Amino acid sequence: MITIKQDLVDWVTEAIGRCGWETSLPVTLERPGSFEHGDYATNWPLVASRQLKKSPLDLAEDLVVKLRAKSLVAVIKVTVAAPGFVNFYLSPVFWEKSLIAAVAAGADYGRATSLAGQKILIEYTDPNPFKELHLGHLMSNTIGEALARLHEAAGGEVKRACYQGDVGLHVAKAVWGMTKQGVKQTDAAAMRQLGLAYAAGARAYDEDAAARAEIERLNRSIYDRSDAEVNKRYDWGRQVSLDYFEKIYSRLGTKFDFYFFESVTAKLGQKLVEENIDKVFERSDGAVIFRGETHGLHTRVFLNRDGLPTYEAKELGLAPLKYEQYPYDQSLILTANEVSEYFKVLLAALKLIFPDLAAKTKHISHGLLRLTTGKMSSRTGQVLAAEAVLDELTERARAKIGVRTVSDPFIVADRIAVAAIKYSILKQSPGRDIIFDPSQALSFEGDSGPYLQYTLVRARSVLTKAMISTTDVKRPADELPSRLERLVHVFPEAIDGAVINLAPHSLLGYLTDMAGAFNAYYAERPILAAGVSAAYRLQLTAVTAHILESGLTWLGLPTVDRM
Repeated sequence: MITIKQDLVDWVTEAIGRCGWETSLPVTLERPGSFEHGDYATNWPLVASRQLKKSPLDLAEDLVVKLRAKSLVAVIKVTVAAPGFVNFYLSPVFWEKSLIAAVAAGADYGRATSLAGQKILIEYTDPNPFKELHLGHLMSNTIGEALARLHEAAGGEVKRACYQGDVGLHVAKAVWGMTKQGVKQTDAAAMRQLGLAYAAGARAYDEDAAARAEIERLNRSIYDRSDAEVNKRYDWGRQVSLDYFEKIYSRLGTKFDFYFFESVTAKLGQKLVEENIDKVFERSDGAVIFRGETHGLHTRVFLNRDGLPTYEAKELGLAPLKYEQYPYDQSLILTANEVSEYFKVLLAALKLIFPDLAAKTKHISHGLLRLTTGKMSSRTGQVLAAEAVLDELTERARAKIGVRTVSDPFIVADRIAVAAIKYSILKQSPGRDIIFDPSQALSFEGDSGPYLQYTLVRARSVLTKAMISTTDVKRPADELPSRLERLVHVFPEAIDGAVINLAPHSLLGYLTDMAGAFNAYYAERPILAAGVSAAYRLQLTAVTAHILESGLTWLGLPTVDRM
């Protein structure tokens, strides 16, 4: 593929030298918000003005004089914009060469090699058995799957991990609720019953001292598996939960490589904490804590007064277990931002015990998916189950596609539903909260997953109807460069940016711009009746279809053949 950014940087750097300015400030480029302001721009005059004691506009104008004195073939125009930008406009010949390169790259167009040779472990979703998988887990799964696929697109070897809390007070509360409510092991809605059992146990734990004592005894017996009847209920509920999760993962397009469980990491973490008392940890009121204040953080308990490991200790045991299973170069952990401060403490403790692993580990936080009624809570039983949301969206999508001819309306509707909710999640930066609007999510008219799917279907339809060869990529001399051509060129940059900045939303924004540009191009420039321009326009359409399909796939959004 053709690259121009480095050529532009070198050109500007050489011109700066000819201006006689003594500075080592590097030249950086960005894409303006509107192509009316050029294809690329540099703010170097703004950055250098203080050091050189000249106004940014004067610097920009002097720089442009030097640039014009020794031109770059690919650049057709250079302008100055207030308060001190230099804008670059690329030539029609460049766009033709860019499209030729994209066509030649074929299915690899957009793929990168920046992570080649890197082993990356990404942990996400992390639902707890005995609780329903809810919208919060959909957020983690959607963002985590997108990051995994983007890292693969950049050449990395990626393994997906899911870490699940199959022991702890929440499990004891659920098992207690199962006993009191008599959950039927043949109930077809077993997962929903487990969720309600957990909610009942959580309420009882908070409101009834006797129930609290029973649940705490249950918790100990679950850890040491000392009660055969409790083990029977626990094993059944755990397996029901795991089978249920797999059903949702399949629907979302996720397949995990590793499953880690707290029942395993608890023992490992407890051993690590005990081995490092008086070195990393200290005893306090019968518990074992990490004194976070000495690291500018806050104190957290790693072993409780019963000597049982907390979430913190379990996470501590997880890190070396992960590395043993897969010797990674990077370990990314995705969780809700509610536990961001907790993770800072955990990583501080990990750094003192396993400094190499801590250096390889990065915590990524995401916001919460909110409803108009506020945040969801599994403790009250008022969670919005992920499966229920997907089912409702699928029914709405099925009604929306109506009488359209599709081979399997349910499969198509389900893929539209999954794309709708994933787009709604990914369009925000990972740290921001989201209020989900089903009607907007299912719109076929911009800023939605179905809109991108529909645009891809349209592009494919044009190619199917084409009755001429598309091997010629000679650009019509009388056509001005289109927004679509410009966006095709920056696809590799969009992928790189999303990976480097851990920002799937930036790629999604690019794809939405791409879809809008194609639909405008389709309306303004007839593709199938274009005469001598048809071949070029069809090649542009083919590359557009590739970009939309690849981009959707690398973000984890399913595509459809017809809508």
